[in-house]
Amino acid sequence: MFFYAIFLMVSLVVDALTVRRKATDDKDLEIMVLRHQLRILQRKVDSKSRFSCSEKLILAALTVAFKAQVKGLRSRLDEALLLFKPDTILKWHRELVKRKWTFKQKPGAGRPRTTAAVAALVVRLARDNPRWGTDRIHGELVKLGVRLSATTVRAILARHGIPPAPQRSKQASSWRHLMSHYREQILACDFFTIETIRLQTLFVLFFIEVGTRQVHLAGCTSTPTSAWVTQQARQIVWSLADHQPSLRFLIHDRDTKFSQAFDTVFTAEGIEILLTPVQAPNANAFAERWVRSVRHECLDQVLIINDRHLRRVLTTYISHYNAARPHQGLAQRAPLAYPTSPRTGPILRHDLLGGIIHEYYREAA
Repeated sequence: MFFYAIFLMVSLVVDALTVRRKATDDKDLEIMVLRHQLRILQRKVDSKSRFSCSEKLILAALTVAFKAQVKGLRSRLDEALLLFKPDTILKWHRELVKRKWTFKQKPGAGRPRTTAAVAALVVRLARDNPRWGTDRIHGELVKLGVRLSATTVRAILARHGIPPAPQRSKQASSWRHLMSHYREQILACDFFTIETIRLQTLFVLFFIEVGTRQVHLAGCTSTPTSAWVTQQARQIVWSLADHQPSLRFLIHDRDTKFSQAFDTVFTAEGIEILLTPVQAPNANAFAERWVRSVRHECLDQVLIINDRHLRRVLTTYISHYNAARPHQGLAQRAPLAYPTSPRTGPILRHDLLGGIIHEYYREAA
């Protein structure tokens, strides 16, 4: 305590000698800086709020004036600034200079904004033509009379998350694109099981045309041997002999019931076999989706007695599915085109499978 008191006395003496050597203007500026810091400190004692912009402005202005009159800025600022570092004050001053030279844009000034319709057109051209680059899209817009720079086209594509042409072209050549291109020539097949009222497991073999979603029932059995599956394949090939366009691909999984003899029946007709990956049902998504539909709309509502009963139920449902059931993937059309209903006349209902399925039609007046 004694030594600390001596230190304070010596500090006061040094400060007194230093102050006497300062010019009057320097003293006044330093006093103003110190008083402003004192006011800030007093406000901080009563409030926990941050420093206001006005406080920063005043302190920065005083510091700039201090800098203009005092040499040896770093040491003198360290003495005068008690609450802040000199670098902090200088940073505030740079912010003030930035605010001075930042002008608000006048309404209507600058380049006009791109309309939503033009941006939608750019996105449409990029998605419809994955191999078109920015310059190609810009040229197409010029041909259509749309005034837009190539830089703006590039910015619109980036804003909508559309990658450059090389990446889009790789995406366009994906498996999904190949499926959509050849879907009218693709046939898929699969098995699903159903339990009878006596808990006997029956196997159902079906084929579905990917392009039209038309389903063909191959057969129902409790013992699906390779010979039985091959015989069903021969019947399907015979029934689809006049299919237009001609079928080129058959998709099925790696089930052992699809033997080499089964594949030979189709390869002899020029149909290539596409095997799905192991445990990848999505690779045969159209067949899997139909299994869900037939279970939900039909089989979950019926108690199956035997294989003959199952065949009769499936034959009725497939006839309804192919000819009368609207399909979302076909723009609410059925796989087989049904006759156009008249615009007038009473609407009647036709019940199938004891009323489980309802078909509606308009009777001609």
